[in-house]
Amino acid sequence: MDSALTKDVLGRRGFDELIADRRGIFDAPHYRAQVEAIADAVASALMHGKKVLWCGNGGSAAEAQHMSAELSGRFLRERPGLASEALSVNTSTITAVGNDYGYESVFSRQVEAFANPGDVVIGLTTSGNSRNVVRALQAARRKGAVAVAFTGNGGGRVAEEADFVLLGPDGYAAIVQEVHQVMAHIVCDLVEQRILFGE
Repeated sequence: MDSALTKDVLGRRGFDELIADRRGIFDAPHYRAQVEAIADAVASALMHGKKVLWCGNGGSAAEAQHMSAELSGRFLRERPGLASEALSVNTSTITAVGNDYGYESVFSRQVEAFANPGDVVIGLTTSGNSRNVVRALQAARRKGAVAVAFTGNGGGRVAEEADFVLLGPDGYAAIVQEVHQVMAHIVCDLVEQRILFGE
């Protein structure tokens, strides 16, 4: 987080200021096209027997786990489970790869192991520059998988490695994560509809 932004958000601020940070963050005109394209890619992969792999750090890791569960479990409608997994859940793998290859490889190593052509790898990073997420999408492309970035703050390096990008707002991590969660929920809803209704 840059120092100007830190100064703006770390001072004493009340409810009204905190709500003001969030006003209008879902109104960007590009969201619709980006979400529709991501939903199409994910639904197409799943309908062709492929899988979705999610990754991110911290709050984005929690969102990756959350969204993978929306697909493998159920979002809103009864349907078969869909092949979807988060790459942050196996602590033995994370710690082994981190110890042996470095933390920047904890996701890319798993993509190398598990991704196949036509799968979808979704990386979430609020800065757009998390090295392990960037490397995961690079590995996805090498494996012939579809690379998707949920990012913010101008896109960063991860946007350069992605076939599809959801570009969240500029701002601190929580604001970007809130947009990611809403837009990823919409992706899950649209994917479910495409699979069940062919829409």
